[in-house]
Order: sequence, then C-alpha cells, then structure tokens
Amino acid sequence: MQLEITSPSNPKLKHIVKLRSCSAREECGEMIVEGFRECRRALDNGYRPKAIFHCPDFYLKNENEPALVAECEEKGAVVYTCSKTCFAKIAYKERPDGLLMIGPHVSICLSDLRLPENALVIVTEAIEKPGNLGTILRSADAAKVAAVIVCDRTTDVHNPNVVRASTGTMFSVPIVEASSEEALAWLKSRGFKILAATPHAEKLHFEVDLTGNVAIALGAEQYGLTAKWMDGAELRVRIPMLGLADSLNVSAAATILVYEAVRQRIAAGIDKVPDAVPWHGEGAHDH
Repeated sequence: MQLEITSPSNPKLKHIVKLRSCSAREECGEMIVEGFRECRRALDNGYRPKAIFHCPDFYLKNENEPALVAECEEKGAVVYTCSKTCFAKIAYKERPDGLLMIGPHVSICLSDLRLPENALVIVTEAIEKPGNLGTILRSADAAKVAAVIVCDRTTDVHNPNVVRASTGTMFSVPIVEASSEEALAWLKSRGFKILAATPHAEKLHFEVDLTGNVAIALGAEQYGLTAKWMDGAELRVRIPMLGLADSLNVSAAATILVYEAVRQRIAAGIDKVPDAVPWHGEGAHDH
C-alpha cells in the first residue's frame, strides 16, 4: 500500500516524533531505522518494517532508493511518500537521505539465544551513551561476535542513535537484554570464560587464551565493571596504556579486546581470514 503525506500535522508523523522517546518505544514496541545504509542492512538481515517513509527530494543518488522502497512494500510495509517539509519533521539525521522505516524491536531473551561452538560474546553492563553501544555493535558485527548481551541497561538499545552508530549492523548480531545476575548464571552454566579488563590486572590482553567460549565484559563509561562482573571473571587483563591516559573509551576498548580474540581464532583455525574488499577508487563507499 502506498500513501502520500503532505501535511506536517499528519498523525503518522507525530507518532514517529514520539518514537524518539524511550517510553514511547517501549509502549508500542517500535523503533526508528533511518538512512539508506541502515535500512539496507536491516532488510538484508531479515528485518520486516511496518512502514517506510520516503522523500525522493532527499535521495542522495536516486538509484538504489526506489528499489529499497519497493522491497519494503513487498515485505508488507506501508509506503508513505512525504513532501520535503514533512520528511524534515521526522528526520533524525542532520543530513537526511529520504528514507526512514519503523518496525518492531530486535532484542531477544537469553532463552532464545542459540550459540555456535567456541562462541565469542560481548557483555555490556550499564553502558550509558547510545553512541558507544552502537559502536560496540558495529565492532561485534565486524568480528563475527555470536551475540551482544546488554545488562542492566541505562540506554535503550533501540535508541535511534544506537542504530545510527551501529550503521545498521545491529540487525546482524543477536542482541539480548538481561540482568547481570541472569547473564552471569547463563554464561557460567555454558562453560564461558569471562574476560574483564582492568588497569590493575597483571596480564596484558594478548597474554590470555581467547579461543574457546569467551564473554568479553565491558562496564559503564565512568566507573567500569561492577564487583559482580569482576569477581565472576576468570580472565582479568589490562590493555597497555603508554601515554598519560589510564583508560580508553569503552567502545575503543571493546574493539581492541574483540580483535585480539579474532587474531587468536584465525591463528587457531577457528575463523578464516576473510577476502580483501575490492577497491573501487578514491572516495568509494557503499551507497
């Protein structure tokens, strides 16, 4: 179904604006996915939006967008064509590209999680900033992490800033929401070694074995991991800090730790070295 929206006071637009609020997202179980790359990756990973709002006047290339809109319609989404003024009202990005989907939440329960052998998992505890959580999800996708378990959340995983910072890769990684107690018990019962980074640890992050079932635990930006995770960690490591700073941004630390696990797993033959991405010239990008 395709409909046209020409009035900024349209109730559908007001609903999208409300979805910027965590309470509104929780109440209706919906989220915003804005941008070509984010929408494309969501669809490529089986996401089924309820509706897509688009504005050809904002299209960046006017090549791939119509096909994406048509694919949404094929998946059962209602298509709303918006005037430039109307789309500007709902756009979350500073420079919109004319595509915005709304659809169901993507997080699941621990009981629904199915993991492979030698699973690498990321656990976050009380991460506050949506941008950090989204960047962690992006690194998780890049490193083929089996799941991200979000514990004791202080930022909503369906925040539009999480979607944006993940560049849509959050749709490729199973996201679980649980309490720290539930996650610890679940991981221990499945033989996971939990890794915690702390500047007080004796071992460096590349001096421990990260090739089995491993959960990398990351704490809040200001205070780090709480005692329950530090006490539950079999592997305590530190990332060498050679300058004045004594710690890294949590998303940067996540990437360093995850990619040490990737290095070890490739060396052990658990993961394969991926092929190089073909170079398409200066300024090449995926949209």
